[in-house]
Amino acid sequence: MFARIRAIYHYLWAFGGALRYRFPSRELTVIGVTGTKGKTTTVELLNAILESPKTKTAISSTLRFKIDQVSLPNKLKMTMPGRAYLQRFLRQAVTVGCHYAIIEMTSEGARQSRHRFIDLDAFIFTNLTPEHIESHGSYEKYLGAKLSIARTLARSRKPAPTLIVNGDDRVANRFLALPIKHKIIYCQRDASPYVTNESGTNFTWRGKRIHTRLPGLFNLMNVLAAITCADHFGANRTTIRRAVESFAGVRGRMERVEARDINPNRPNFSVIVDYAHTPDSLREVYQTFGQRGKIGVLGGTGGGRDIWKRPVMGTIASEHCRLIILTNEDPYDEKPDAIVNDIVRGIKRTPYKIIMDRRGAIREALIQAKDGEVVIITGKGTDPFIIGARGSKIPWDDMTVVREELKRL
Repeated sequence: MFARIRAIYHYLWAFGGALRYRFPSRELTVIGVTGTKGKTTTVELLNAILESPKTKTAISSTLRFKIDQVSLPNKLKMTMPGRAYLQRFLRQAVTVGCHYAIIEMTSEGARQSRHRFIDLDAFIFTNLTPEHIESHGSYEKYLGAKLSIARTLARSRKPAPTLIVNGDDRVANRFLALPIKHKIIYCQRDASPYVTNESGTNFTWRGKRIHTRLPGLFNLMNVLAAITCADHFGANRTTIRRAVESFAGVRGRMERVEARDINPNRPNFSVIVDYAHTPDSLREVYQTFGQRGKIGVLGGTGGGRDIWKRPVMGTIASEHCRLIILTNEDPYDEKPDAIVNDIVRGIKRTPYKIIMDRRGAIREALIQAKDGEVVIITGKGTDPFIIGARGSKIPWDDMTVVREELKRL
């Protein structure tokens, strides 16, 4: 009964917000992006292609809220805000004359009807791996929440709502089976032949060779999602190529700094900060750097959630790193030591240290790094706070701390 009342409550908030702001999604082109991984990078790439002096864009994502040239960091610790936030955001975008609004859409947001009454022109599905299982109750319910967003596309008032699906994903057919008339599939072979390494990726698309500075197959799939959508909306293919080649990356997503660029007295090693918060994404980040020696700094990706993956993350780190440094991340109301001990259960043979102070953990990794190695700090990306008990917040930014500590060494 309580769950039913709560669902009605969220639905009414969604409807009330749309009514209050006069259904703004009907007045511009709205593109939704969902998936376990790659949403933020896909959104930023798509924005880089579509935005021009004559074409204004808006973005709502984990990273930031942008309307035309005004951009603010997302410090809400939620990708898809509630209580009519998105409807107000879309009305502001309409008011300043934006042509496109690109929105990250999440399963948690869908559970609270935050996708309701947003008329989509296109919806991109990037991928699905197990995540938020405790919150949703099962993997199938997690998938169901994602599918529920896609179903709103079928009800969109737009003239030709289009579903854009990663055809290589194992649940792609679940999305493609939805009663949506216009569907586009993108897949790895669209970029063949391609070569990817830690310096970037060269691939072929529509008969043209393109280089992106984004490394890894996972980023190539993000690029394909963005350019497939942009192509659908009529973006010039030369414009697409130039935008992809000039795109420098996203803060907190495979963000890189060379130690000697900050401190010439340090060994010649690289530091990577990445949001990687699932086993698959952690493995992909490590694999991007091949046989280079690796020091992994990781936590438990949040207290009170997805406990199952903690030892799995430990196992993956032990398979790829010569040293693991376990630290605090976002414990919320769970004991940080208990979270770290869950990760330890998965570590096989690889030496590890436990340094609960996250700054101290990063500093130790920088001290231990040798010439040619890479320090990989995962789990937070650009998260602006470490969230502790009873909602306490410590201002934070991994890359800022990296730069500070490199200067001090």
